[in-house]
Amino acid sequence: MSITDFTATELGKLIRQKELSPVEVIRAFLNRIETHNSQWNAYVTINEQALEEAIRAEESVMKGENVGKLHGIPIAIKDLTPTKGILTTYGSPLFKDYVPDYDPIFLQRIKAEGGIVLGKTNTPEFGHKGVTDNPLFGVTKNPWDDRLTPGGSSGGSAAAVAAKLAPFAEGSDGGGSIRIPAALTGIFGLKPTFGLVPHEDRLNLFGSEHPYLHNGPMARTAEDAALLLSVMAGYDVNNPNSIPDSGEDFTDLNRDLKGLKIAYTRNFGLYEISDDVAEVVDKAVGHYADLGCEVEEIDLDLGLSLKELARAFSGMWCVKFAASYGEYFDNDPGSFSDGMAKMIAIGRKLSAIDYKAIELKRTIVWKKIQDVLNNYDLLLSPVLATTAFEHHLPGPSLINGKSVNPSTDWMLTQIYNMTGHPAASLPVGLASSGLPVGLQVAGNRFADKLVLQACHAYEKAFQTYLEPVSVLG
Repeated sequence: MSITDFTATELGKLIRQKELSPVEVIRAFLNRIETHNSQWNAYVTINEQALEEAIRAEESVMKGENVGKLHGIPIAIKDLTPTKGILTTYGSPLFKDYVPDYDPIFLQRIKAEGGIVLGKTNTPEFGHKGVTDNPLFGVTKNPWDDRLTPGGSSGGSAAAVAAKLAPFAEGSDGGGSIRIPAALTGIFGLKPTFGLVPHEDRLNLFGSEHPYLHNGPMARTAEDAALLLSVMAGYDVNNPNSIPDSGEDFTDLNRDLKGLKIAYTRNFGLYEISDDVAEVVDKAVGHYADLGCEVEEIDLDLGLSLKELARAFSGMWCVKFAASYGEYFDNDPGSFSDGMAKMIAIGRKLSAIDYKAIELKRTIVWKKIQDVLNNYDLLLSPVLATTAFEHHLPGPSLINGKSVNPSTDWMLTQIYNMTGHPAASLPVGLASSGLPVGLQVAGNRFADKLVLQACHAYEKAFQTYLEPVSVLG
C-alpha cells in the first residue's frame, strides 16, 4: 500500500503517531502528480512551497508540539478560490498572471490547522458550467475513462481525489459544482448549508446569495469530508451571510439510523432519469431501509416545469455574471468564451422586475422542498440523470431515447442552490456501463451533521468507495 492510497483521516493519524512524516506524504503526492497529472489535467498550478511547508510541519511533530487537525495533510484547492502567493486564474485569460495577496477565511483555517496546499485544480471559466475546460488550461478528463468528463465546475478537484493526486480537496458549488463531479468520478462531495462555510467575494459581499454559493469538501469518504468541514466551517464577523457557530462536532459520525424518516424522489417530478442510474439509486435507497430507516417514495411537485426551473436558475446566474464581469467583457471581449459572453448578454437583458419575478419562483421551490423536510429527516434523489459523458459535450441530448436539454436537464442539483439546504453526493455503485453513480442526500438547513452521519453509516455498511481501474496501485 502506497502513501497515496491512505485516506486523509488515516494520513493524519499516521503523521501524529510519527509513523509517516509530512515530508514523505507531500513528496509522495507531488511525485504522483508529476507522473500522472498530464493524463487527467486535474492540477493547473503546483504550490512551489509545499515541500518547504512539509519540512516545517515535520519539525513541529518531532519537537512534540501541539498540532492541528490537518497537520501535514495535503489538500487541493480549486482555481476559483484565491490563494495567497499562488497563481489564481479563475480559468480566464484575464487573470492568467493574477497572484492574490490573501486567502479566504476558510483557507486561513485550513492552513492554521496544518493543511498543506498541493496546488490549484482546473475549473471552467469563472465556474460557469457543469463540465471542466477553459481557454487557459484545456480539458480535464475523468479518471474512469479519459474520453469522458469529470463534470464541473469543481472537475479538477474531483479528478485529483479520484486519481489519488490528493487525499481531499476544496470545491465550490453554485449549481451542483461539488456534487456533479463527485457523482461522475465516484467520490464523496458535500455542499454545506448556505453560510456554514463563509464564501468570500471581496468585490461583492452580498452577491454570493444570488444564487446560493457554497464552498465545501470533496473526498474519498464522508469521514474525510467531515474532517475538512470541521475546519472550514465557522462564523466570520466580516461576512454578512455567515451563520453563528452551532458547536457541532462534524467528525462525530457514528449514529444508529433506526427510525430515521427518509423521503425518496426519483426525479422531483421533472427529470428523465437514465434507466441504469435509476436502477443503482433505487437499490441504494432500499439499503437505507435495511439500516432501519423508514423510507417512503413520494410524488414531489415543485410547482414549476423543468423549463421554468432552468430559466429561473439560469437567469440568476446570468444576472450575476453580467454584474460581476460585464465591465471586463466590454474592455476585452476576446478574452471571454462564447458561453460566458452569451450569459452576460442574457443577464443584461433582464430587468430588476424580471429578477424579482425569478425570486418568486425561487420561493415556490423553497416552500415545496421545505414542506417535505418538515415531515422527513432526509430527502434522497439521484444526483444526476446520467453517468459521465464525452468531455466535448455540455451534457447528454438523449436520455432513455428522449430528447433533453444538454445544458440543464441532467443535473438534479440546482434545486438545493436555490434553497440553501445541505446536500451531498454519496457514491453508491456502478451503472451497467461500469461508471459511478451518486445518490443525493439532502437535509434541513443546519442538518449537515445528520447528512454526513447518514452517508457514513451507508459507507460502513456497504463499502461505497469506488476506485477507477486506471488508478489502481
